[in-house]
Amino acid sequence: MNKTVCLEDLGYKDYKETWDYQEQLFKHILAIKIKNRREDAGLETPNHFLYVEHPHVYTLGKSGDINNLLANEAQLKTKGATFYKINRGGDITYHGPGQIVGYPILDLDNFFTDIHKYLRLLEEMVILTLSEYGIKAERSKGETGVWLDVGTPFARKICAMGVRASRWVTMHGFALNINTDLGYFDMMIPCGIKDKAVTSLNVELGQPKVDMEEVKQKLLRHFEELFEASIIKEKTSV
Repeated sequence: MNKTVCLEDLGYKDYKETWDYQEQLFKHILAIKIKNRREDAGLETPNHFLYVEHPHVYTLGKSGDINNLLANEAQLKTKGATFYKINRGGDITYHGPGQIVGYPILDLDNFFTDIHKYLRLLEEMVILTLSEYGIKAERSKGETGVWLDVGTPFARKICAMGVRASRWVTMHGFALNINTDLGYFDMMIPCGIKDKAVTSLNVELGQPKVDMEEVKQKLLRHFEELFEASIIKEKTSV
């Protein structure tokens, strides 16, 4: 089993371009798995972890409700935002500047074949990272992602998650609010959950800005520990 994960930081990149690149990596892994099954080729499947920061964009999962987007096309254009229906699970999500988006594209046959465990470990990665900043984050029963003050009137979401998996290969991932303009969340019902707020790390810390590169490194360290993986910081061509 190959537990090496190739890290690529794509920087500031358009959502659709990144989605297309994810699909390319995803299909490449699937093709190797199909070849192995048909020909007993015994080829190793690669694993990838993409970091990216998107321009303002709203995405709706395949089971989501378009009514959870509270803006029309003209309003989105005024705010410099785009919209896509996509093939992950979950409802509506916002991505934008100041947010760390992570897309692990893993062959779970290299780790464990359990999507529930996969999501819980991604949540744990974020929870452990936030704890390093003195933030007590947790899960909310029946609601994927990472939250603060669960079970109180002040419950608020700091990290959204939505994944797709086929033949145990994953794509899409998580979006952690760091220095995010939270005003953009007013144009939607986050993840289709009404009456719950959204927050970011800089707001919780009372700081104008948090070092995003520092947060990325902490996330990767916890990812390596939780998945018993080894991160390689170089690009793998497909």
